[in-house]
Amino acid sequence: MNIIEVKKLTKKFGDFTAVNGISFSVKKGEVFGFLGPNGAGKTTTINMLTGLAKPSAGEIRIAGYDGSKEIKKVQQIIGIVPDESNLYDEMSGLDNLLFCASLYGMKKEVREKRAKELLEQFSLADTGKRPFKAYSKGMKRKLTIAAGIIHHPAILFLDEPTTGIDVESARQIRRLIKELNAQGTTIFLTTHYIEEAERLCHRLGFIVAGKVIKVSEVQALMEEAQQENVVEFRTEPNGLDLEKKLVRVFPKIRIKASTGHSIRITSQEPIELMPFMKFFAQEGIKVSEAKIIRPSLEDVFVKITGIGIDKLKKEKEGKRR
Repeated sequence: MNIIEVKKLTKKFGDFTAVNGISFSVKKGEVFGFLGPNGAGKTTTINMLTGLAKPSAGEIRIAGYDGSKEIKKVQQIIGIVPDESNLYDEMSGLDNLLFCASLYGMKKEVREKRAKELLEQFSLADTGKRPFKAYSKGMKRKLTIAAGIIHHPAILFLDEPTTGIDVESARQIRRLIKELNAQGTTIFLTTHYIEEAERLCHRLGFIVAGKVIKVSEVQALMEEAQQENVVEFRTEPNGLDLEKKLVRVFPKIRIKASTGHSIRITSQEPIELMPFMKFFAQEGIKVSEAKIIRPSLEDVFVKITGIGIDKLKKEKEGKRR
């Protein structure tokens, strides 16, 4: 059963099209990852799904509600954790949670109990009375997530939940995401961290330049990637251009990467090491290491989007600063 359905969704800002006719669905009870570089349209999509931005065209249905016309009903069943905190600096952690709970119409005794439970769950009980501005980045992120789930939403939207925080806080948040999902919460997650998506998500949607170019289960993506065999040979610096000769001798391979001291080859068929070792020996090249490379979700991302992981890592570093 689909809890989110998006059809031909478009968002324009003047002459610029940020999201261009995208269609996808999210199943009830899954963790759906939305991957793409900065500027791809991830946050704009979330803003439309959560009622924070009006679509220029297209259709949104969330839990059976019209996401454009029944925004108030939708917002009662969703939780939103933006990439930048939306809590109040001067208010304490506890007061921020109580205020958010009041916006959802929770009764005083219910919201007080829930707020204290969340502070305990997020290891923030000792700092609940401190002003939000005094929190560390990791603590701020955890409290922002606590505010997003205070009303037990059926769907939780998380925009870059672990970007720019310390390792331990990021680990706690990933653990919480798994726990929430195990309890039945549907989670829509955007992230720059490919390994995070692989660890948490059931399915992934890839968006580039405002267009969704693929939606698939993580397991299916990994199986697809593993159909290709990859081997890397590390050699002593030789200054030789071996690519043409290798492809001539082994016509079924492709050269994936090559430097003066290493060469990585791929093939749809199993790669036997010994013929290559003999080839290098005949060329007078010493091989220091030969290893089989297991394709990762990062390789899948690069193959599907054409965007290098190095670029994503630079974007992540930029968001930390």
